[in-house]
Amino acid sequence: MSTAPPALVTNALAAPDLPAPPRAALVPDTVRSVYSQTGSGLFGHILGMAVTTAIYWPHAPHQVLLGWATAFLLIWLARIVGMYSFERAIKHDNGQLNHERWLLLWALGAGFNAATWCVAAVLFYDYGGSFERTALMLIIYSFAIGSVPFMAMQTKLFLTCMTMYFGTMILRTAFHGQPHDLHMAGIWFLLGVCTMSVAWAFRNVFSEMVKHKLQTQDLAIKLRGETAAAESAQRLAETANRAKTQFFAAASHDLRQPLHAMGLFAEALRQRNKDEEVVHLVNSINSSVDALEGLFSELLDITKIDTGAVDIEPEHFSMQELFNRIRLHFEPTAFEKGLMLSFRGEQHHALADPVLVERILRNLVSNAIRYTEDGGVLVTCRVRGEQLCLQVWDSGIGIAEKEQVRIFDEFYQTHSGRPLEPHHRKGLGLGLSIVKRLADLMGAPLTLRSRVGHGTVFTLMLPIGRAPRMQRSSIPSKPALGVTLDRRHIVVVEDELAVLEGLQVLLKGWGATVSAFDTVAAVEAWAQTTEAKPDLLIVDYRLPEQLTGIEAIKAMRARFGPELPAIMVTGSTMTGHEADAAQYNFHLLVKPVVPTKLRAMIAFKLGLRTS
Repeated sequence: MSTAPPALVTNALAAPDLPAPPRAALVPDTVRSVYSQTGSGLFGHILGMAVTTAIYWPHAPHQVLLGWATAFLLIWLARIVGMYSFERAIKHDNGQLNHERWLLLWALGAGFNAATWCVAAVLFYDYGGSFERTALMLIIYSFAIGSVPFMAMQTKLFLTCMTMYFGTMILRTAFHGQPHDLHMAGIWFLLGVCTMSVAWAFRNVFSEMVKHKLQTQDLAIKLRGETAAAESAQRLAETANRAKTQFFAAASHDLRQPLHAMGLFAEALRQRNKDEEVVHLVNSINSSVDALEGLFSELLDITKIDTGAVDIEPEHFSMQELFNRIRLHFEPTAFEKGLMLSFRGEQHHALADPVLVERILRNLVSNAIRYTEDGGVLVTCRVRGEQLCLQVWDSGIGIAEKEQVRIFDEFYQTHSGRPLEPHHRKGLGLGLSIVKRLADLMGAPLTLRSRVGHGTVFTLMLPIGRAPRMQRSSIPSKPALGVTLDRRHIVVVEDELAVLEGLQVLLKGWGATVSAFDTVAAVEAWAQTTEAKPDLLIVDYRLPEQLTGIEAIKAMRARFGPELPAIMVTGSTMTGHEADAAQYNFHLLVKPVVPTKLRAMIAFKLGLRTS
């Protein structure tokens, strides 16, 4: 005990020559330090009081013992009130907190506490035997040495309390009149010297810490000032855009979860109930889910473009393949509205990014169908000079001339001089803004011509391409509506309760046996206790305890073999999971997953064919 403090003192004195922090700089840290530890200290004091009372109850006069305990409790309660009052004050601190006053209040409480133990030594030391005296000495010494971290920075308070703790015990033992009492008094004196040495070392170390903290704060303030002066407006705009992208990505992930569950429950309800009204309501629910999914995608698209997260990868591609995909997607919608959806110029080829061109065309065709009630929509491609002219014609409500300059703005929807029908108001008004930004990214001019009541034509100019050497085969896949999952065992790992229940209901409705878990640990424990090998694993990407579905896949394959097929379902569209899918051999679905798409993916993974 006597060797460590000098080493600490030597290290503290050997520090670089930094100016010692003034008392005003030490006080706030001292106040926060002592009040943060007051709760545990008071717990120890009340426990010591209870033990002392219990030990001396058979020996000391009860009136004296109860009087001391009552005084102790009153001081203890006052310190409790002071501690909570400080916590309330620090929460509402606006820089005007009087630290000196709070430190004084704490010092008074600590001093009165030390005085109660001093009184205990005077009152109770003569009662009982060696056991009681030894217990009382240990209790008092514990509080003396325990007060060092609290009081070392307050010299007057520390010396006062140490005098009460050690001075009282030295005098009480020295004049007790028993053999070896003088030896005990000498031991108390040595303990007091050691405690003072420890306190001195602690004081130096604490001062050094505060000194370096103040120096660090000064450097941080200077650094922040220099950084703020060097930052440009463009840098701030980029930071804001990244924050917006992250916000929409997080919001999209959280909102896709209940949408995913809603779609699963709706499909399960449709399968169990053949009533036409119920089927109609379920179809309306699915339409609403699809609409919300479209809104999330538009929000994410616009933020990706703003932050430069869209890469342009031009290549030669066939317009026929593009038109086939657009036709397959929009023909049912056009047919339902009684519109003719036609395509002309499939024989041409373009040199551009096919993904972005398809995204532009999908937005334009979707708007054309939405705002057209009679007639049709025509998509054409023809050569104009040295470029391809890609156009989308409709016979819809048209766009007034005064609104054409704003039609590509965010959150703007045309009114064409009359109120919109409810199905026209669907969306946020981001579709054409996305179209314009994507066209600008590719350097492809985009124009429009329109007459109210007659229709609109959008024109996109693209470089002429050539036929690629390897034509992609476009074989439409058949929906796996007739696939049965009888005698198939599927393991599901999903932490969202609604989604987990929806998957169970849906998969069981298709005839599968389902084992469902909400954590990686749960599915690992199950895998170690079963011999039944599952046929398929469906896992969510984000799982509790900072784990992902990849851990679940690896754990299951370690138990049942690397050939176990897996499907990963995620609500995040911002993180690139494709590399993980290739590395760990699983297929990826983005929430909300349409039940028919999920069933088709299950059929593909299990190697099933439609019945």
